Amino acid sequence: MALNATIYKFALSISDLNRDFYNSMQLTVAQHPSENAERMMVRVLAYCLEACEGLAFTKGLSTPETPDLWAKSLDDQINLWVEVGEPAAEKIKKATRLAKKVKVYTFNSKSDVWWSQEQKKLEALDVSVVQFPWDQIQSVTKLLARTMTMSVTITGDSIFVNADNGDAEVHWQRLQTTE
Repeated sequence: MALNATIYKFALSISDLNRDFYNSMQLTVAQHPSENAERMMVRVLAYCLEACEGLAFTKGLSTPETPDLWAKSLDDQINLWVEVGEPAAEKIKKATRLAKKVKVYTFNSKSDVWWSQEQKKLEALDVSVVQFPWDQIQSVTKLLARTMTMSVTITGDSIFVNADNGDAEVHWQRLQTTE
């Protein structure tokens, strides 16, 4: 028997000072049975960083041919393709042919090894790569609850998260940028 996804509900308030983007929303996120909480929280942080019209979570791990997040236009063109984790360069190459903009958010303890192995292949592609420190992702994951209110403030290269049961700050490093 297949395991079911775990559902999380966020009352989310985003203040992105870098883009002058401010919005409040209800966000429902399904955590795949094989997905850890840290990866799911990185998907939520990526959603906050990329928040725009048409941005949506895909089926994720259960459909490897799709990204974790994407933003589509009204005519079904992919404006933004977002991968979380350490994707293969071949998948990113395909994504750059399908989408106008491609971003990768890497985060775990093996992301340095992944980057050293994939950097040469990804340098030739039109893709932005952002790395979150593993220990900071673990800190923000400790705030996780099945239903939670979360305020996210983005400024510079950091995200400040305030939740019902505490707060955490996550800084990121741009490994490769196309902007």
